[in-house]
Amino acid sequence: MLVLSYGLRGTAGFGSVVAMPLLALAVPMKILVPAWTLMGLAASLTVLGRDRRAIAVRDTLRVLPGCLAGIGLGLYVFTTLDTDSLARGFGAVVVLYGLHALWASFRPRQAPALPARLLAPLTGALAGATGATFGTMASLFFAIYLDALRLGKAEFRATMSALLLALSAVRGVGYYAVGEFSLEAVLLFAAGAPLMLLGMFLGDRIHTRIREDHFRRIVCLVLIVSGLPLILR
Repeated sequence: MLVLSYGLRGTAGFGSVVAMPLLALAVPMKILVPAWTLMGLAASLTVLGRDRRAIAVRDTLRVLPGCLAGIGLGLYVFTTLDTDSLARGFGAVVVLYGLHALWASFRPRQAPALPARLLAPLTGALAGATGATFGTMASLFFAIYLDALRLGKAEFRATMSALLLALSAVRGVGYYAVGEFSLEAVLLFAAGAPLMLLGMFLGDRIHTRIREDHFRRIVCLVLIVSGLPLILR
């Protein structure tokens, strides 16, 4: 499962989240979440080591302030509302967007419905809130944002990796500050890292060979597949 999920990450820049619910059945979340953060950092660095020049820097910087506000909102939601209901609603939004974007990928390209100056802070706030509420899945809102901007496949993957690297670094500092990086979490990361790297390697081979229109459809399918388990939980 790790090879498959990080194969998606290597191809599209995101998608590894599909493995986390299955791993959570066998691994306590207190161990899994810090280890998953380390894997996210390593996966992003793997992509950016070669593709850092493809980052859409302006689009990245537009999102980050909203993320910080969203994290505060997510912490409030996490402590006050029913997260299962929120997860199902979020999954429905992701699936519907994925279906719409898949349909749109067969039609001539159009400008985003919202200008980037409005779309970016909204995306950042929703991604930050989602990450803080559920511990993962912020990448799905980033994917919606970058897909709406119609970035090329190299820019999409590099920018996604830069955004996830920034969020993983902030979360990692937080986990370290509260003492959540236990020996078990580090050992789990060490055990999973070879499989993660294999998946990233295979995904990169697919990424370099795939056509732009096929890449966009893969992104849409990953969104749909990622959203369905949230609806069915």
